[in-house]
Amino acid sequence: MSVPAFIDITEEDQASELRSYIKSKGADISEENAEGGLHVDLAQIIEASDVCLKDDDKDVESVMNSIVSLLLILEPEKQEALIESLCEKLIKYRDGERPSLRLQLLSNLFHGMDENTPVRYTVFCSLVKVAATCNAISFIPTDLDQVRKWIIDWNLNTEKKHTLLRLVYEALVDCKKSEPAAKVMVELLGSYTEDNASQARVDAHRCIVRALKDPNTFLFDHLLTLKPVRFLEGELIHDLLTIFVSAKLAAYVKFYQSNKDFIDSLGLSHEQNMSKMRLLTFMGMAVEFKEISFDTIQQELQIGADDVEAFVIDAVRTKMVYCKIDQTQQKVVVSHSTHRTFGKQQWQQLYDTLSSWKANLATVKTSLQTLSPSA
Repeated sequence: MSVPAFIDITEEDQASELRSYIKSKGADISEENAEGGLHVDLAQIIEASDVCLKDDDKDVESVMNSIVSLLLILEPEKQEALIESLCEKLIKYRDGERPSLRLQLLSNLFHGMDENTPVRYTVFCSLVKVAATCNAISFIPTDLDQVRKWIIDWNLNTEKKHTLLRLVYEALVDCKKSEPAAKVMVELLGSYTEDNASQARVDAHRCIVRALKDPNTFLFDHLLTLKPVRFLEGELIHDLLTIFVSAKLAAYVKFYQSNKDFIDSLGLSHEQNMSKMRLLTFMGMAVEFKEISFDTIQQELQIGADDVEAFVIDAVRTKMVYCKIDQTQQKVVVSHSTHRTFGKQQWQQLYDTLSSWKANLATVKTSLQTLSPSA
């Protein structure tokens, strides 16, 4: 692939024209081409290219496209350092000024390169960094399937793979994309093995805190299966996660009373934790019982009689529980509740339910055949 350049001449003349143009903008650069060849010319042009970024968007894009068109004809071993240098310029320009322009320039470079070129990794990381500064991550391809494909296509080593996923995660968080961010973090933690899980302590810790803090996240059992999270067993953060996975409100209250400073140090709100644990406790109750009295709800959730109906209405809004309030009999009638954990017991229940349905359908079919042999 290639990008459109603003002049159609030989590479040497194009480099000379770029030198002259950049010098006319005030750069300290010779108008004469370097003796070392095109890659030396480009190194000097890129180093002095800051002055161009002050121009109108169209002029800057034309100049940068010309630089990129020359970069793409170099041998791969000469490209990498120059592309890294150009990306660094575009990331750091004037402490973040003109992010949309810099995003467009990096996008031109990224899409102008061959899809399997490993140095695309550097450009993509730069794209993500700039996008995060201007809330534009939605314009960058961050779909996990696509990212996984690039990781393979670019033959990234473990360190670069982790760096890429971590950058995408942080950008999604900065741009308030909590759901896709959580998926990327799970992907990152899932890429660690028993041998290097200990290196992911910070990521695992951050993942747990983000999940607990997210007002729209209520299921956490999948985190316990991740090797870096398992590595935290015995620590307070793992104990706290375990409470949110399967324990009741009373267990959280007891934990908080003994570890108030720890909760505060995580940046978690105790009131938000209480609200989430009330819902999680109610979900567990709704799985176990199809009818729950108001008195039981008051006792288990530590709320007043006047707060029960409002709580149930808020719980139904989350779509984690489906139920109706029976005011006459002072109870809640449950039609469905999401399981907080889904393990062997839940799979067995699902198997039993499907087997029952199958048997019932067979009975119906037999009855119909009795009434009408041709059925």
